[in-house]
Amino acid sequence: MRSSEGKVSMDSTVPRARTLKELRESGWVSRSVKEEIRENFIRALERGEELFPGIIGYDDTVIPEISLAILSGHDMLFLGEKGQAKSRLMRLITRFLDPWVPYLDIPDVPVHEDPYRPITRRAKEFLATTPEDKVPIAWWPREQRYAERLAPGTKFADIIGEIDPARLAGGVSMSAEEALFFGLIPRMHRGIFAVNELPELDELVQVGLFNILEERDVQIRGYPVRFDLDILILFSANPATYNRSGKVIPQLKDRIGSVIHTHYPRDRHVAIQITEQEAKIPLDGEYPVVVPYFMKEIIEQISIVARRSKYIDQQSGVSARLSIANYRTMIASARRRAIILGEKPAVPRISDLGHLNSSALGKLELDLMAGHQMNEKQVLDAIVAEAIRDVFQEYVEEHGLAEIAEIFGRGVKIEVGDLLPSSYYAERIKRVPPVWEKAFELNVSQDPAVRASCVEFILAGLYVTDRISRAEYRGKIVYEIP
Repeated sequence: MRSSEGKVSMDSTVPRARTLKELRESGWVSRSVKEEIRENFIRALERGEELFPGIIGYDDTVIPEISLAILSGHDMLFLGEKGQAKSRLMRLITRFLDPWVPYLDIPDVPVHEDPYRPITRRAKEFLATTPEDKVPIAWWPREQRYAERLAPGTKFADIIGEIDPARLAGGVSMSAEEALFFGLIPRMHRGIFAVNELPELDELVQVGLFNILEERDVQIRGYPVRFDLDILILFSANPATYNRSGKVIPQLKDRIGSVIHTHYPRDRHVAIQITEQEAKIPLDGEYPVVVPYFMKEIIEQISIVARRSKYIDQQSGVSARLSIANYRTMIASARRRAIILGEKPAVPRISDLGHLNSSALGKLELDLMAGHQMNEKQVLDAIVAEAIRDVFQEYVEEHGLAEIAEIFGRGVKIEVGDLLPSSYYAERIKRVPPVWEKAFELNVSQDPAVRASCVEFILAGLYVTDRISRAEYRGKIVYEIP
């Protein structure tokens, strides 16, 4: 059965066996970490469980690739641009570990030894000289069997190990196990180890990973100290650096079992689901927020436009975090207006997008080789305008909104702003009610705040499609006929 956290689960309580004798009597069976993950994954498939909770848009692409890699017993590389859930997918693989695994609870043993298959000399000698009812057993929880390291700045000693000078000074032979300081990978024996941004890993460390991936053993500084490691190793990388010659040693690439290609959402509706899930911003409370669907579409379209923009460095990518941060800022702006004006509910408008500088700048890396003279803010303004135009044109085709532009031929001017009350909009559009009713087909509502949001969307759409003009002063925008 699954726990409330969505993890493959057996009994969540700590098992009772406290000695090796009790463990044998319990019927516990030793398995490698890849066998353990594979068998638990098979059980999850049989039960029709959601394999990777919280992952949206990968059901037909990425998840099948991971499934085959797990069933194949492969180490994996997650290859994709930033903000494509690579790290989250790696961490979610831990849900296919057993809730607990036993290990030899022996002092001075630096790894979580399999009680039936120890790899260190200290553990082997202890088992050879100690009755089974005196061999202590402890239990390692699933959550602690995963370790992750960011490649930049990582040294050989950090993840593989080093000779410990203090132990040499104490008289320990350099070729003895006791002379070694264990890095993260040996310490994760019987667990999962992940390296983020593999191409940034020092070449010496990449060389040190050869034997671990192929032979599953550790050799430190060439000394004949070998450990038959039981570990699943995961990597993540950006295609722009991974495929660049010399960044990843070919022999290391050759030893990675499966490459999992991630991607940005291929459907805007899916992207909206991801943003709403990840934003984790409450829409209820003392000042509830109602977000028109076209505003959600514009927020996502901003990221979509940025990903194809000639002004943006496409090798760097545009993370889903751009949409998430922009969505939060938009809601915060609407809620601030509602608090100041005493309006309920708070409804985001196009004018709220004027505050996206704070959440978007820094997440967009300009292509400095493109030859343009635009700064970050100008690029962002151009991207937002294009996103509004894209979404507006879709609505024009469905609702025939273009005729609204005709009302401005009568000299009508409408001022908008993020702190103008919704009642202001209601008063202005009373002059032309028949035409404006088309605007409210976007979000059927009699609420003044929702209708104000619709009005701003139509005005901004007419402006970006060159049907009307606008003038801006002191933070206010006035739309009129050219």
